[in-house]
Amino acid sequence: PPKIIVNRHIRKKYGPCSCSDFIHEEIPEIKTAPMPPRLIPHSIASSGLIAYITTSKFCDALPFYRQSKIFKRIDIDLSRATLCNWSMAAAERCRPLMETMIEEIKKSSLLRMDETTLQVLKEPDKPAGSTSYMWIAMGYTAEEKPLLLFQYHPTRSGNVPMNFLENYSGFLQTDGYGGYNKAVRNKDIVHVGCFAHARRYFENAWKLNKKSKTAYKGLEYIKEIYKIESELRSADIEKDKFVEKRKKATVPVLEAFYNWLNVQRDTVIPKSKTGEAIGYTLSEWEKLIRYLDHHLLTPDNNFIENAIRPFVLGRKNWFFSNTPRGAESSAILYSLIESAKANKLEPYKYLRYLFHHLPAAATKNEFRVLLPDKITPEMIEVKEVSEWG
Repeated sequence: PPKIIVNRHIRKKYGPCSCSDFIHEEIPEIKTAPMPPRLIPHSIASSGLIAYITTSKFCDALPFYRQSKIFKRIDIDLSRATLCNWSMAAAERCRPLMETMIEEIKKSSLLRMDETTLQVLKEPDKPAGSTSYMWIAMGYTAEEKPLLLFQYHPTRSGNVPMNFLENYSGFLQTDGYGGYNKAVRNKDIVHVGCFAHARRYFENAWKLNKKSKTAYKGLEYIKEIYKIESELRSADIEKDKFVEKRKKATVPVLEAFYNWLNVQRDTVIPKSKTGEAIGYTLSEWEKLIRYLDHHLLTPDNNFIENAIRPFVLGRKNWFFSNTPRGAESSAILYSLIESAKANKLEPYKYLRYLFHHLPAAATKNEFRVLLPDKITPEMIEVKEVSEWG
């Protein structure tokens, strides 16, 4: 059963001292040991408690008002407002980590991006019921460890990825949303498409008419592409040889698929569901086949879409953010939690470790070593409850 432990720090005071050495040197008459650094100064919340409420909301989709009721059952009075203020204060202390994460992600030779909707009630110059967006970028460190960055923006404008990708050079994998086209125009970026979206078009056409041999044939081609990918990934091939082997196995299937699409385009009604699937796949073709050029790229953007799912699940429970500050805080905490999960770290243990060590960090290097890709599961194990509070 859950329990709350109160850690008391007893600091003895020495003084007052009235000798002349103290008086003339303006040294304080009373001396006491400094308090241990805290994530939220002057707060009763320990790193363990803040990590617990943060993980409960942003990993387990448990809104603060429900958490408040759970604490009440064990005779702990923590209001929804208090929990909310603690999480926002913790997120704001983590801002230097986000700046460091952005720098690391932009060094990656490969980025994945996606976006999803969000409602913010008190958005300036926008009605309460309007739609805002959470944008997600996924990159890799020099050791090829993943980092995921969530960023809140009021719009879905193409200016968002364009500003984020300024001076970026490498691969960018996205879905077919046209807002990314502005970002890759006249830049040294290779735009990569997503076969999962193409498959979705054919699947919708087949579900509408399961007698459609054309829609089914399209699904069969895409299934073969994924089968090759799965077999090669499971073979644990060295990355230098992986790209070559994948091209050798996949290019014949892609060429056959492309030729088939061009033949079917002339025989299928363009505005039918099957026609839309064929049209979409052909329009995205040059982007769809670019995944062959990098060993970390896959046929689809599912890595980042899977990272979005916890946010979407949470949104169904807490519905909206009250203010832009709350939305920005959520973005920071989701970035840390999803990056921890991507690096096979248990989110609560990682946040507890982070919140304990963050107050002592001051330099860029000290912030850098606290990001999830620099942490191992052994580092965040806590043997004693009192060890980190």
